[in-house]
Amino acid sequence: MTHLQEQLDHLKKALSDMASLVENQLKKSICALLDEDQDLANEVLHHERRVNAFELKIDRDCENIFALLTPVAHDMRLVFATLKINSDLERIGDYAEGISKIVVEGKKTFDHELIKALDVKEMYEIVHAMLKDVIVAYTENDSRLARSVFSRDLLVNDINRKAPAIVVAYCQANAAGIPQAINLLSIVRKLERVGDHVTNIAEEVIFFKEAQVLKHGNKGGDGTADD
Repeated sequence: MTHLQEQLDHLKKALSDMASLVENQLKKSICALLDEDQDLANEVLHHERRVNAFELKIDRDCENIFALLTPVAHDMRLVFATLKINSDLERIGDYAEGISKIVVEGKKTFDHELIKALDVKEMYEIVHAMLKDVIVAYTENDSRLARSVFSRDLLVNDINRKAPAIVVAYCQANAAGIPQAINLLSIVRKLERVGDHVTNIAEEVIFFKEAQVLKHGNKGGDGTADD
């Protein structure tokens, strides 16, 4: 095994570890909301520093590979994609932190009927499964699995589109609950943005595996490209 390949394997392992941390942060933030667990929410806030430190380390590793090992073709695309995926994971960590801040600062119990009406748990379960799948797609070079998240993101977007009307109706009937309703709408928005970042990751997996850029193209295609 070449030194470059060793460093690439190390890089993929580091990003997988970063993803596991972020995935856990997101899971804890939603559990804190559903279980009314402020201690768990505070744990997420405390560990946000680890997410930021991980991001900086992976950025440095990518820069060192570019500067010292001059990767080409597929290897270069892998490092470029890892840089971008690293940034998306850090942003997902930010949304987990934001959800936890709402739980900590909200203090009062959230209306679980409103949480249910907004499909918050279902929305989280979809984006969580999407996140797990794109990381497997990254580690196993599986562009087909990466593509599977695009259709699921449409479900997330649909839940997000329905949320404002549900919140307006709730606020009209429960004036005292307006602040927490707005907070829950913010959480829905954050989960929708998590879905967006997961699809960004999927696009990067397809980019490094197939040399195909999907930002302005067809996400449903299955074309491949040689190195």
